[in-house]
Amino acid sequence: MKNIKKILIAFMMFIGITVSAQKTSKFSVVTKGVATSIIFDKDDAKVVEIASEILSEDILKVSNSKVLLNSGSSKNVIIAGTIGESKWIDDLISNNKIDVSKVKDKWETYSIQVVNNPTKEIDKALVVVGSDRRATAFGLLEISRMIGVSPWEWWADVTPAKQKELVLKVEAKIYGSPSVKYRGIFLNDEDWGLQRWAALNFEPETGDIGPKTYAKVFELVLRLRANTLWPAMHSCTAPFYSYPKNKQVADDYAIVVGTSHCEPMLCNINSEWESKKMGEWRYDNNETSIKELFKDRTKETNGFESMYTMGMRGEHDSPMIVGEDDSDSQMKLLEKVVSDQRNILDLNSGKNKEDVPQIFIPYKEVLTYYQGGMELPEDISLVWTDDNYGYIRQLSTPEEQLRSGGAGIYYHTSYWGRPHDYLWLNSTNPVLMWEEMSKAYEFKSRNLWILNCGDIKPHEYNIELFLDMAWNMDNFKESTQVKEHHTNWASREFGNENAEEITALMYNYYQLAFQRRPEFMAWSEVEPVTKSGKTELTQIHYADEVSKRIESYSKLIDKVEDLYTDVAVNRKDAFYQLIYYPVIGASSLNNKWLYKYKNEFVAKQGRKSAISFGQKSLDAFSRIEKETNYYNTKLNKGKWNHIMNMAPRFLPVFSKPVVASASQNNNLALGLALEGYEMEMNEEIINSYADVLPVFNAYTKSTYFIDVFLKGEGTLNWEAKPKADWIKISKTKGTLNNGKLEERLFVTIDWAKVPVGDNKKEAPLGHDFQLIPPSFKVNSAIEFISNNKVQAIGVSVFNPKLKELENFKGFVEDKGFVSINAEHFLRKKAGKNANWKVLEGVGYSGNVSVALPRTVASEVSISAIKKNSPVLEYDFYTFNFGKANVVVQAVPTHAFYEEKGVRCAVSIDDAEPVIVDFQTFGRDDEWKQNVLKNATQKQAKQIINKAGKHTLKIWMVDPGVMIDQVLIDLGGKKESYAFPKETKM
Repeated sequence: MKNIKKILIAFMMFIGITVSAQKTSKFSVVTKGVATSIIFDKDDAKVVEIASEILSEDILKVSNSKVLLNSGSSKNVIIAGTIGESKWIDDLISNNKIDVSKVKDKWETYSIQVVNNPTKEIDKALVVVGSDRRATAFGLLEISRMIGVSPWEWWADVTPAKQKELVLKVEAKIYGSPSVKYRGIFLNDEDWGLQRWAALNFEPETGDIGPKTYAKVFELVLRLRANTLWPAMHSCTAPFYSYPKNKQVADDYAIVVGTSHCEPMLCNINSEWESKKMGEWRYDNNETSIKELFKDRTKETNGFESMYTMGMRGEHDSPMIVGEDDSDSQMKLLEKVVSDQRNILDLNSGKNKEDVPQIFIPYKEVLTYYQGGMELPEDISLVWTDDNYGYIRQLSTPEEQLRSGGAGIYYHTSYWGRPHDYLWLNSTNPVLMWEEMSKAYEFKSRNLWILNCGDIKPHEYNIELFLDMAWNMDNFKESTQVKEHHTNWASREFGNENAEEITALMYNYYQLAFQRRPEFMAWSEVEPVTKSGKTELTQIHYADEVSKRIESYSKLIDKVEDLYTDVAVNRKDAFYQLIYYPVIGASSLNNKWLYKYKNEFVAKQGRKSAISFGQKSLDAFSRIEKETNYYNTKLNKGKWNHIMNMAPRFLPVFSKPVVASASQNNNLALGLALEGYEMEMNEEIINSYADVLPVFNAYTKSTYFIDVFLKGEGTLNWEAKPKADWIKISKTKGTLNNGKLEERLFVTIDWAKVPVGDNKKEAPLGHDFQLIPPSFKVNSAIEFISNNKVQAIGVSVFNPKLKELENFKGFVEDKGFVSINAEHFLRKKAGKNANWKVLEGVGYSGNVSVALPRTVASEVSISAIKKNSPVLEYDFYTFNFGKANVVVQAVPTHAFYEEKGVRCAVSIDDAEPVIVDFQTFGRDDEWKQNVLKNATQKQAKQIINKAGKHTLKIWMVDPGVMIDQVLIDLGGKKESYAFPKETKM
């Protein structure tokens, strides 16, 4: 009983149900090995029977007790039905046994309640009442969740825990209506997984994604309280309507079938349009043939729940071809297409066109036509899209929000196309998806939410989050609720004892993927496909970004392997699919490239360790092969064979690495390479300048690395001797040989022992901190001794002990820059109608600052900004003065609509605010780099008039802009991928 209570409470928390003080009732689903019966009206919708069968199978899986459907003499039964469609339910209503006033005539709304003596023959019933057929099915599957069955029981092998007794505590409450009317998924880019799996494994009798596969997809959709599907549409898959049974199965499961932006009127142009027989796919010169296709499909789908995509594009997701090559002609032609399509619906759908769900998707060039003034009937729903990388292009204006057809969103967590695909793993940050969808919801996009989830696997968690938000957005008002959702999800799937650790692991996974998706690690592009390029990650500055990323992924691997051993046996297959494979896959693909970059870098320095790094790169590639083979051939006895492809489209990023080897040097010697230098330390090269570490700053407590490596053949002992007692080295002696070719040492300072520098002089403008005057520095050295040779590395410490900084709480200059994470403001001041808020779980720093609410007016004049806008303030201290670049990094979102922007304003001290604008247009190179990096950067020139304390201010111009990091560059910033770590006191 205690376990049942825990499960129920955890479940209710997970789906966002508030447990009120209302009285709850007990209901026994299974008692002493005997299960309840499920009763429904055979004349009710087919989906009610299907959901009853699913629930009965779930109860059997949990309890080993068989449930009888519409039979048996049980005094304890589950009664399920739809108002007006079920005699059982209608009799209960007429006999005043149940109150359905809050359910009746609502959209997809249901109640679950315990009723005593519902009839003379039944003592107690758990009654599921649905306002419509889907609502009843949702109610039955809600009970499945209550008894501990995951929606992913089949699709991710989340085997339910066995329980002898199943007793529920049920609160009489109302579920629904959903926040978004139509909610579902789009099966896309199925060539590499879902189609092959269905054709070769699950549905070989069809050799395709056919009715058997769709039935399992539809079941998943129902379990996730969704109602819509856009079927697979690539040419490798036969069109959905080419299998007559597909539409019948969809209707049996009460699923609304729609189609993507390039499939007008439920027609799959990729495969259904035969140019040789039907002519060109051009409405300007082949209108009659195209209209015939539209008419035939409308007649074929008459009587089925469908959603029609209006308008048209060219073949294969290309722009529409027209005779007149000007936007006005194209727009007018598109208006005619829509008008003709609506006439076809009027004549052939069996309904008035206004009563048929219709959508118009302003995607790519179609958005241009719409923005150019295209007239569109207002009962058609506008479905806005993201830019394919998770950033919604546009939302409804206040005027558009009044349209009777409302609006919706088509969103991607998988994509094939420019600038680069991400088809393999799910790497979309859940908090980013929440932020974009909550923004859409705020701007009244509530009619349709569709998620392009590729092959379903491995997008399981994000699919559920997306659909849970669509079901009840009230449960997701804060960014922190996404983390709560993930923790509850992990608890349901893998137990309370592992939930928080799994969530922390996956948040780290998404954080690293946000900085660079695994599929983007080759620095290559597609369409056309380019070879791998030079990484932007630095190996010489800021603690070596390549090594730091390797270290981060190594921690993920260690953690996921530890958790895998702890997971219950009945959940190991699920853990492998939902957690283990994505983490190992992302880590290994990263390591393959990161070690390759290491291999190339050290080979240029002549290090023998190039061989070792090259082997680690090859090992990472082999790990991907090994795990993918296990996924396909071993996991759950080969159930998922062919579902997982480690190299979609066989792009360069997935290829086996080609590694470099260093030139041979037979002279045994110790090699030294210091942080900050491309080349190794070499006394034989005149003016190599590679013999001094970057300056240690007392206010940022710097740490720097030195690589010691073997040159030549043999064994070499080395020793490091600091020339001052305040210099600390992670290791002072060691041995190098073929078993250990190199080692990285870390140098720190004992600040309690270091002498105080002379702080009477000011540092000169624009100094390089490598060249600080002796009065500002304390200088010493580290001597490296090996093979009777001494090599000295300079160590300089900046330690002025300024009284002004004794109790300073802000940021401080370090080597010519100040680095700030935007959430670490010292003060914030509210504006007239808005204020800054921190969103947790997204951005390079892990959190971003955003001005909310998003519906507040933009402030575009400097006077209005100063008067009305909320402002963030950051105190910082510089040892320089003069010209500075304030570089602001934001998450690369788009303007809400044309009249809005993506702007903020910055100033230092009392200077006038300078507006910076992050908006991009179309698919230009700036946008490409932004989405590959999940970051956009803009600069503002400022003057720092003196050394000392200053204040940076960031003002709202447009609400909703997500400020991630800020760098105040006085000339010292070195080339790197990300900003240096914060220079906070």
